[in-house]
Amino acid sequence: MISQKEVQHIAQLARLGLTAKEIEKYRRDLSAILDYIEKLKKVDITETKETSHPLSVKNVFRKDEAAKAAQNLIALAPETKDNYIKVKSILK
Repeated sequence: MISQKEVQHIAQLARLGLTAKEIEKYRRDLSAILDYIEKLKKVDITETKETSHPLSVKNVFRKDEAAKAAQNLIALAPETKDNYIKVKSILK
């Protein structure tokens, strides 16, 4: 089990002011967390495949292609240059 001195040191590093009651509570909580981590270290994961995501995910977005409507809009513009609509300058 983690000691009160270690909890006080961790609290000092985190810039926390803890009461004696809080120190005892965190001592039990941190000890439980560390015990669980020790259990996890014992689990055999040699047969486990590495994953970056637990679900099979695919890209559902459409390709970024110019729509025909955009081409029609450019055709209707009074002035164009290099397939862009030419407008008056707003900054001088």
